[in-house]
Amino acid sequence: MTAPSLSRRLARGIRTRTAHPDDLDRAERYVRDWLGCWAAGGTTPPGRALRAHAAGEDALDERLFVAAALSHITETDDLHRGSVTHPGCVVVPTALVLGHALQVSGARVLHAVLAGYEAMLRVGEALGPAHYRLFHNTATAGVFGSAAAAATLLDLDEDAWVWAFGNAGTQAAGLWQFNEDATMSKHLHAGHAASAGARAARLAHQGFTGPDCILEGERGFFRALCPDADPEAILRPASGWKLPETSLKPYPCCRHTHPAIDAALMLRPRLEAAGTLSGSLRSLRISTYGAGRDVTDAPAPTTTYAAKFSMQFCVASALLRGSPGLSSFEGSALEDPTVRAAMAVAGVDEDPGLEAAYPARWGAVVEVVDGAGRTWVERCDAARGDPEAPLDDAALDDKVRGLFRYGGWSEEAAETLCTASRALRTGPSFALR
Repeated sequence: MTAPSLSRRLARGIRTRTAHPDDLDRAERYVRDWLGCWAAGGTTPPGRALRAHAAGEDALDERLFVAAALSHITETDDLHRGSVTHPGCVVVPTALVLGHALQVSGARVLHAVLAGYEAMLRVGEALGPAHYRLFHNTATAGVFGSAAAAATLLDLDEDAWVWAFGNAGTQAAGLWQFNEDATMSKHLHAGHAASAGARAARLAHQGFTGPDCILEGERGFFRALCPDADPEAILRPASGWKLPETSLKPYPCCRHTHPAIDAALMLRPRLEAAGTLSGSLRSLRISTYGAGRDVTDAPAPTTTYAAKFSMQFCVASALLRGSPGLSSFEGSALEDPTVRAAMAVAGVDEDPGLEAAYPARWGAVVEVVDGAGRTWVERCDAARGDPEAPLDDAALDDKVRGLFRYGGWSEEAAETLCTASRALRTGPSFALR
């Protein structure tokens, strides 16, 4: 007898897993975090373009596409280390937008979030390092996450789940070329993944079939896009839902920079006490894992978006100006002469030990040589917001409130949505504005 396909076994595992109240409560924190990311994206240049494009459109696909894309703009959305994906920007809008359209309960929406994260993270962990060099995992694994969230909301049977995965996988796409010139394409990746996966599940609900072996087939996803795939990762046993493995981001920039930012913030009070920050630095060296260096070694960013992907800018700014917020990447802060001077003596290296620990651990070492020739070093192996160093509820709420303010929302309107989110486990689903 032929063994069931990977997508069938994945569907079976997710469909039969129980979501307990504490699981749903954990999922709600990621919904609340996503709401802030979505609200903040709306007033940015790409956000305004997306809203103008969708003006007058009320189709579910379009609403979902825009909501997902908006939430990926400010680089504040969550990150899962093992899969190198941003699951929230794909899965949460699928659960919220489709859940409200179907008028399901809030608990069902949260269950869909758990299911979507599960599929996206498991597929993402199987992609292999070679895939990430060219493809944006959030985009390619994301279609499976959206499909799983939608399949949960639609209560699809096992065959329909498999069809949904099959037709989501055949639409997987998203290249890193945008990072070469800091264009807006990255936001489209989240939008496409969310809308394509949900569409695949909705079609499956109507009997539209899809390939059973989309992952491991001779002309399937792994064969086409993943030369060093690890298919066994998809079914690897876990003690519970994978959602809590996901990190919440305290800083609005590429997550690869966060361990180094935290190391710089640990160094900052020591350098201040020694009077070093008032003078010039001889060197600033950041050591990290290979993927972190490859994505963020950008010595001279000229735009807000490029600065968020510049290790040199992020670390120099944290060291000299303190904890980075959205304003740290805009206006005069972008051209701060003291930050630019530190960037001029900064470099990014790959550290063999940190590379060996990646992607299970994302770490960094920051070394500063001050004007007097003294060397200062700090290391971070678990960035703030990682499961090992989680954001508490107060920090999460502070972050979300700040994102709503950045997006131009009144305190009352923001609190209305956040209250609806906190009530999801026992209350109804709700509409986005």
